[in-house]
Amino acid sequence: MAKAATIKNPRKSAPPQENFALRSLDDAHKADPVHKASDDELLQFYEQMVLIRRFEERAGQLYGLGLIGGFCHLYIGQEAVAVGLQSALDPARDSVITGYRDHGHMLAYGIDPKVIMAELTGRQAGISKGKGGSMHMFSVEHKFYGGHGIVGAQVSLGAGLAFAHKYREDGGVCMAYFGDGAANQGQVYEAFNMASLWKLPIVFVIENNGYAMGTAVKRSSAETEFYRRGTAFRIPGIDVNGMDVLEVRSAAEKALDFVRAGNGPVLMELNTYRYRGHSMSDPAKYRSREEVQEMRDKHDPIEGAKAELLKRGVSEDAIKDIDKRIRAQVSEAADFAENSPEPDAPELYTDVLVESY
Repeated sequence: MAKAATIKNPRKSAPPQENFALRSLDDAHKADPVHKASDDELLQFYEQMVLIRRFEERAGQLYGLGLIGGFCHLYIGQEAVAVGLQSALDPARDSVITGYRDHGHMLAYGIDPKVIMAELTGRQAGISKGKGGSMHMFSVEHKFYGGHGIVGAQVSLGAGLAFAHKYREDGGVCMAYFGDGAANQGQVYEAFNMASLWKLPIVFVIENNGYAMGTAVKRSSAETEFYRRGTAFRIPGIDVNGMDVLEVRSAAEKALDFVRAGNGPVLMELNTYRYRGHSMSDPAKYRSREEVQEMRDKHDPIEGAKAELLKRGVSEDAIKDIDKRIRAQVSEAADFAENSPEPDAPELYTDVLVESY
């Protein structure tokens, strides 16, 4: 019997080349994981994280009073992720898109707490004129494109933003955030494939807080090392301690340098933790109090930054002054929101359609 002809895949006819970048980026991060921040820079990081923490605590109070409607997802515990990553971005050219846990990202981007709190309470002065609420904040001015309620939808939209950066040759990079739950959505991998094929300037950020709503990662994900999920698409990954703002900033710089050099996307896994439930309606009975308390006691990003500042010789009084100033700023934002008028009825018809000719 004649031997059957072997069909060769022309792409695989040559020995496969080693994709060194898939390993080297994470290796580089592990070799030098901590950002060499000055005292002033670390103080700024600390202040931003405290602002997010106090803002979110106040938002929780306003929700309990009925001043914030709908869903409300707090960022308490995850502050180092947004602050560390977005401090490395260039606001003049880079874009950001995220899911519905979005207040912290906006604050980390330097957007006025007053207009964010006004948006949460559905006021005309809000950054989306009261129509976005907690989950759908948006600001073209700041290149902040949401705030999206559909799980994983922001990832494919982020690929579109990255395509726009490349098409316009503006030097910008898109940072697209999503969670460990969204990481199991099919459209995420379609976006990975396209971004890698076209070498789009995008950093995919998985905020792995351990629970997709109420389901632990180990119960919902076959591959729990999320930073490796881009390997099939030749996207290098970086595994990052998301509770350490200096490590996050260091990893962000490496990722952005790689992407800005024209190498295509990077996937970052930020291992972090939320102290509250998935949303304000979640009693979080799927985890023990001891687990949450251990994270607060041993891994809190704000306390970690504070300890480093004290170690460097920054005075306790200087840190207390920051805390006092932030509390006053958050109270002012809450008062501003409560005293701002609600949108007029005709506002329902604005910003819903763009006609192009």
